[in-house]
Amino acid sequence: MVPFSFAAQELRLGAACALYWAEEQALLVADLHLEKASFFARFGQMLPPYDSRETLGRVAGAIRTTGARRVFCLGDNFHDAEGPARLESHAAGMLDALTRATDWVWITGNHDEKGGSAPGTYLSELEVSGLLLRHEACPGETRPELSGHFHPKLRITARGRRIARPCAVMSERKLILPAFGALTGGLDAGDPAILAAMHPARNIDALVTAGERLARFPLLREGQPAS
Repeated sequence: MVPFSFAAQELRLGAACALYWAEEQALLVADLHLEKASFFARFGQMLPPYDSRETLGRVAGAIRTTGARRVFCLGDNFHDAEGPARLESHAAGMLDALTRATDWVWITGNHDEKGGSAPGTYLSELEVSGLLLRHEACPGETRPELSGHFHPKLRITARGRRIARPCAVMSERKLILPAFGALTGGLDAGDPAILAAMHPARNIDALVTAGERLARFPLLREGQPAS
């Protein structure tokens, strides 16, 4: 995982879209959208029913890699309120083991119940060591803020090929995480909805891991969209 500084804290961004906060021994992930495939299956759109297994397996891998003792899920944890009841036994066992092994907090998002049935603690938002954790960035918020919701993706053209990769989006006081779930799409990182959510901001960058370094792509400079 690649280190960078945000709001006087050292964070680490991984290629798997997870964020690690060493000072708090905390792993942060956003937009798991567990049981999305089974939700669509109810309406006749048959998707492979293993997205929750894959997503939770990736969470488990990130916990092993970092040694995290706390997990903060930044909203849209399940794709709908009935998602926990649809977890098949293997995925349910994975989630139970993960929540027993860590201090697990669900920050609730627009797809979530305020107090769900999956194991863990449920909060609408939480402030930890000066960083505000919530699902959706609040325009005008001046406190340092970590959020998800937008599923940002960086879209660039390289060697004649169009490439799209999940990315984080960062300003001086706000950081939006990429979606972590196996079946999550994405919104262009430079979309006006994302830029508006980042304000107040003078500079906004898309962050993408590239091996052992962090690549930064300017989205806004001194209040004007980057060219």
